[in-house]
Amino acid sequence: MQSAEVTELHIAVSLVTAITNQELLITQQRLNNISKLGLRNRARILGDHKVKVTYCYIEQRGPGCLFVWLTSCFHSHTGSPGSRRGTYSQEQSIKMFIRGRPITMYIPSNIQNYEDLKMEPPSERLELDWVYGYRGRDCRDNLYFLPTGEAVYFIACFVVLYHINNRTQRHYDKHTDCVRCLTLHPDKVRVASGQTAGVDKDGKSLQPCVHIWDSTTLVTLQQIGLGSFQKGVGSVAFSFADSGAFLCVIDDSNEHMLSVWDCNKGTKHAEVKNTNEAVFAVEFNPSDSTNIITCGKSHVYFWTLIAGQFTKKQGIFGKYKKPKFIQCFMFSLTGDVLTGDSEGNILTWGKSAADVKTLGKGAKETFQIMRQTRAHEGSVFTLCTLHGGALLSGGGKDRKIIRWSADLAPERECEIPENYGAVRTIADVDGEELLVGTTRNAILRGTFSDGFVAIVKGHVDEIWGLATHPSQNIFITCGHDRQVCVWNTEEHKLDWCISLEDYGLCADFCPNGSVVSVGLNTGRWMAFDLLTREVVTESTDGNEQLSVMRYSPDGSFLAVGSHDNFIYIYNVTESGRRYTRSGKCNGHSSFITHLDWSKDGKYIMSNSGDYEILYWDIAAGCKLLRNRFESKDREWASYTCVLGFHVMGVWLEGSDGTDINALCRSHSERMVAVADDFCKIHLFQYPCPKLKAPSHKYEGHGSHVTNVCFTHNDSHLLSMGGKDTCILQWRVNGGGVGDSRERLASASSTSTNSPEPAAS
Repeated sequence: MQSAEVTELHIAVSLVTAITNQELLITQQRLNNISKLGLRNRARILGDHKVKVTYCYIEQRGPGCLFVWLTSCFHSHTGSPGSRRGTYSQEQSIKMFIRGRPITMYIPSNIQNYEDLKMEPPSERLELDWVYGYRGRDCRDNLYFLPTGEAVYFIACFVVLYHINNRTQRHYDKHTDCVRCLTLHPDKVRVASGQTAGVDKDGKSLQPCVHIWDSTTLVTLQQIGLGSFQKGVGSVAFSFADSGAFLCVIDDSNEHMLSVWDCNKGTKHAEVKNTNEAVFAVEFNPSDSTNIITCGKSHVYFWTLIAGQFTKKQGIFGKYKKPKFIQCFMFSLTGDVLTGDSEGNILTWGKSAADVKTLGKGAKETFQIMRQTRAHEGSVFTLCTLHGGALLSGGGKDRKIIRWSADLAPERECEIPENYGAVRTIADVDGEELLVGTTRNAILRGTFSDGFVAIVKGHVDEIWGLATHPSQNIFITCGHDRQVCVWNTEEHKLDWCISLEDYGLCADFCPNGSVVSVGLNTGRWMAFDLLTREVVTESTDGNEQLSVMRYSPDGSFLAVGSHDNFIYIYNVTESGRRYTRSGKCNGHSSFITHLDWSKDGKYIMSNSGDYEILYWDIAAGCKLLRNRFESKDREWASYTCVLGFHVMGVWLEGSDGTDINALCRSHSERMVAVADDFCKIHLFQYPCPKLKAPSHKYEGHGSHVTNVCFTHNDSHLLSMGGKDTCILQWRVNGGGVGDSRERLASASSTSTNSPEPAAS
């Protein structure tokens, strides 16, 4: 007598072989040939075993990617040869292919009719609650202060309006990709913000544009230049002399096209090629809208716009050393143009009469340097005018803010702390109090007398590691900037931050909540005391990066997933402060990507880079469970594995196996959040075991979403963008009652919907 397990394995292999032996390539024509094999609702005889394929769905998902979904009933005849009635054991499995690799998943016992399951989006929905971070590392002039008491800045696809006293946020969320520039209208109400082009999931470039919007109502008033700009919008500026009737835009094309637009009509007034060099800033002369200045790498240009035509004059450096970069400029109250450069100087520019002797007859007036003022060590990144004619300058290397009189005599200075980086931009609050944006993505608030404190902080490089506390409203993040940060979701602030020698890539809290472990890119990992921030232990497993840290439900074990293909197991004692390596899971043929513990803390489910799903008996000495069918009814304490029966439906059409970076099941086991490679967050019903399951989709990140995680009570979801360095906190609204397993079992037994058709 042959067991049901052996029969099932034999049949599954036979079915796949029957397809592969046709040597079918993944084209629509050959997909049709596969369907002609007659798998759906046909009985096939393979050896002594009878197979009925009750459900088959075949789908092509892009080049090199074929998904084949099979639900089969396998019958093993165990009666005597002469008996009329045999005894059958029935098991069900689903097989899908990712990049030609078969992945078999077994249907849990409580699902009676898989093909009748009806997938619906969850009743819960997400609402943006808070945006952590600020983009100062590579953007300029992107911090303003409104009469409403709000600071205006951007990160990822959001423009944030943060009330500096009430500590509340509002968000302008109409951009479709990363915001790159910002300017405030003379009326102090309207705002213009420009975005990068970005690409869609097929790599096709999207169209950048500028939005003009009302900062009071957050209503979009005008969309400027859709289809006119290339690559993105680098700089924007409103005119002043005519009460902001025009908007000047410089795009990110190779020629850095300079264009002027009618703000009310949204039409282009004039356009000209600027330069092939980098351009950092553009402004209208506040007293004459026909004069425009641009600056950047090795240049400052003075433009005149008359009757729709531009004329350009280049600033002449003459006897002065030509700096590599003109970083910024401003207009003084006397009408002079002041520039800040990479040599640390403030240059005062003025018009000079034509030099007939040098340039010959017919020479025209030129713009030349009238005065050079030594200001900073390193670059002068920003210049800001104050009421009364005084001005402020912000330095790079020296991190100083200097107040100057109208005739450029230094009056006061202060230095911002080193950990915040250089001064990127300055916004005047009331003539005394200032807001300062820094190159390490912080916004500081303060005065020359009292110093500065950070009111906005963020990561400064790609972030991957994310974990939420098991009982408190805090979470931890880590990334390529070597920072480990602990945040408070209620107070919306950074509780503490420490710097490491290496990249942090993954993290997890011990279930008692007093210790958090962080995995690094070198194979080393560290456990920190949450209160004292001291390292309680550290260890090294291999010499490749770690991708997963996961404590068992009772905290007695820690599993460490590595890119060396192993999962290292540690015994945990003394409330998470003592670790002893007890075993190693050896069996994956590629790097570990995700893993979860069973609710009883005895087993682990893991995924790898080559789309394997393996199960391990930790209590039996990290034994690989080769009969995966035995794990089909096992309950998991968490669900972060991106491959598994309960989350099959999260894979979208066209996925290639790497498009989902992370997922997380809610603690209520009612929903699962998914982080994808296309800047989106998806919220699915859990379980989600059927192809093309519907979901709620959310945008806002300007980079691949690296991780998602629910807070301990499912009140919020946290998501992280990789290179946009942004953390979004989403409020979870709505939701019903009922256990997910009961809902799924009920759906499978009562649903009357027709099954999805087979591919034809």
